[in-house]
Amino acid sequence: MHRFSLTSLFLVSSLVLHADTGSAEAPVELTPVTVYSPLVANQEPVGSFAMPVSALRYEPLVDVQARNLAEGQADVSIRGGTFENTGFSIGALPIYDPQTGHYFAELPVAPAMLGAPTVRTGADTAMHGWNATAGSVAYVWQPVHMGGYVSVGAGDNSLVRGDAYAGYVSDKKIAGRTLAADVNIAASQGDGTRDFGDHDFARYNARIQLGNEVSQTDVFAGYQSKFFGWQNLYAGPFNSNETENLQTTLYALNHRVSHGADGDYFQVGAYHRRNVDDYEFNRLPPADTFWHETKVNGAAFDGRISLTGATALRYRAGVVADEIDSLALTFGPYESRTQLYTGLFADHVIALTDARDLVLTAGANYEDSNRDGSAVSPTAEIAVVQSTGSLRRVYVSYAENTQLPTYTAISSNPAGGLFGGNPDLGRSEARNYELGAHVMLGGWSTRAAVFYRQDRDLVDWVFGGVIPPPPIRRAVAGDIDTYGFEAVARREWRHIDLVLGYTVMDKNEDYLAAGESSFYAYNYAEHRLTAAIVARLGGGFELRMDNEGRIQEENALRSGDDDVILSSLGLYYAVPRVKGLTLSAQVDNLWNTYYEEVPLVPGARREISFGARYAW
Repeated sequence: MHRFSLTSLFLVSSLVLHADTGSAEAPVELTPVTVYSPLVANQEPVGSFAMPVSALRYEPLVDVQARNLAEGQADVSIRGGTFENTGFSIGALPIYDPQTGHYFAELPVAPAMLGAPTVRTGADTAMHGWNATAGSVAYVWQPVHMGGYVSVGAGDNSLVRGDAYAGYVSDKKIAGRTLAADVNIAASQGDGTRDFGDHDFARYNARIQLGNEVSQTDVFAGYQSKFFGWQNLYAGPFNSNETENLQTTLYALNHRVSHGADGDYFQVGAYHRRNVDDYEFNRLPPADTFWHETKVNGAAFDGRISLTGATALRYRAGVVADEIDSLALTFGPYESRTQLYTGLFADHVIALTDARDLVLTAGANYEDSNRDGSAVSPTAEIAVVQSTGSLRRVYVSYAENTQLPTYTAISSNPAGGLFGGNPDLGRSEARNYELGAHVMLGGWSTRAAVFYRQDRDLVDWVFGGVIPPPPIRRAVAGDIDTYGFEAVARREWRHIDLVLGYTVMDKNEDYLAAGESSFYAYNYAEHRLTAAIVARLGGGFELRMDNEGRIQEENALRSGDDDVILSSLGLYYAVPRVKGLTLSAQVDNLWNTYYEEVPLVPGARREISFGARYAW
């Protein structure tokens, strides 16, 4: 099956690549599909409406490990880290869930309101992220534009979905700033590709924006409800039909102002996030044993200021206060926590030639909490940047990052139950070493990096003792060293866009005893290749294909093959006589491959949907 899939993948790639050999300088036609990320082909998922995580599924630098469908439950990891080593932010605000990293990506925001995700690693994560040791995903608030869209779809497994967005920009000024607003409503239902794999999602968003040429203020309110089921969703090898019922509310305020043409800026924000989670180990009958409510209040600011023509300071600070109310997580040392962070970094530019500069960066973060000790984390980077030639940037960096464990890890019953907690877990630390480059050559834009990360007291979950595993999994702390190389290359022709990604990694650890298996930290790809292809076929037709081939690290908990090719294919038709109308047919898991993205969790089957989108 894999050989057939790989052959078919290269056949499709060859067909679209031979469709156009025109110059890279030719203009690229506007596509009929809203672009949420330029690094993936299909911008909307097959089985639901688009969420921020949708554009990350085939992202070259991000590994999304889905249960059922990515929009239901997906763990997001970067550079071989676990789902809890990845941070998320919108504007000035780091947004997270204190219960578990499984909910870090629960952002109840329509992608139409956000810019494309920026994946940060190494020194960039240290200077801009928080609560992340492997990497982070950052979004900005998109300026509101007059217009909108209505999107509807249906597919197999009784799938129906709808998504509507509208933006309005006033022609009147308030204190020299334009008033704008946008709203979004989305819903999705389906029976899923496996028995008891049904879902029922809904999202409601509203935003008010004030902006001009140099500043933008956003006030946002969002609510999202998600019910979904899947066998072995979280608990492991019991073949139980589990369900998850989430209600996530987010209120956010963000203000950003730019100062001059040198990149100086200041932004500040605040947010409140509430997440209610009702997890059922067995949906028939539900027991209401695992009910949780978390609340997070946060405020932060960051900016950059030029001191001289050659020296600038970057600064940041924030505070995050959380609390949890839970029927199950009652074994921990506390039920609320406040964390604060601050950072200061200096950039100094030394001109080497008219077109080449040496950029020196150094600084540190300070992090503290009322529940754990403080930490000082230094960061340094040396980069050579030039405005002409093929080699645009080469750099070497060192960065340290820390984070505190979530309540599921420290407050679950350490003596029994489905999840064995550890109240003695403390602050995790990571030291990141990186050498990278950005090259522009032959119409290709390529970024590549060699990295080495030392994780100390990393929190992982293990099934212990024997295989097959015993009923309980335990939270443990251990040390892991990760070595890797990653590269992303992109090129645009007149009728074709192509994005290629490749990552190779290896790890070693010191905490797994004989017969123990890591549930998360060792669920990573030794080799991962991605290919996103967009082919504008003419006559209003467009073909979009996302592909991922991976050779997974062997894991005794996984059933089936460790090697897999996954593909999603979309065919779009812009109706020529109805401006703004696009019809689509999409297939997910094109080769109908069985693969457990998370060990012990059954993989989803092939799914097909058809849709129509009208934009104005």
